[in-house]
Amino acid sequence: MTAPGNHIPSENDLIKGCIEGDAQMQRLLYQRFSAMMYTVCLRYAENTEDANDVLQEGFIKVYKSLSKFRGEGSFEGWVRRIFINTSIEHYRKKVKLYNVTEVQENTIEDDSLDALDSLATKDVLNIINELSPGYKQVFNMHVIEGYSHKEIAELLRITEGTSKSQLARAKSVLKKIIETRAQNSKRSR
Repeated sequence: MTAPGNHIPSENDLIKGCIEGDAQMQRLLYQRFSAMMYTVCLRYAENTEDANDVLQEGFIKVYKSLSKFRGEGSFEGWVRRIFINTSIEHYRKKVKLYNVTEVQENTIEDDSLDALDSLATKDVLNIINELSPGYKQVFNMHVIEGYSHKEIAELLRITEGTSKSQLARAKSVLKKIIETRAQNSKRSR
């Protein structure tokens, strides 16, 4: 199942070829998804070294799990889910989030981040990367990936209250970072 000449194999051809152990199809699958999945890894990792580790680990899981893909939904979405879960597993091994009580949760303010609207995507991602690992993880999962607090709690093995707390604190820290940068920018003009 090789790709002759300039023929670009379909996703079905890639999947079938990878399941059959075709190294060229595995390479093509990697080439098709590696840049996109590396971006996912970077959002969750503390540094590029961790992102590279997660990328490699994620592709190993994709190759091993290809026979389980049932064709329900998009293949890209299926691959992405594996990378998100791999990122979460990698994170869980490195960092321990501590559960907060409901009393602590109720004392945390949830400020809006209207200032984010005026920033370029690259700037927003750089600012998010400045968050502590716990805040960054929950912020990415909730705001970017769309997980509910219940799902985050189950995946990270924390309470929903801790998820809500981490998100509120992440937003608060992001707001302070943005405000500080805006003030520094005005001063330097």
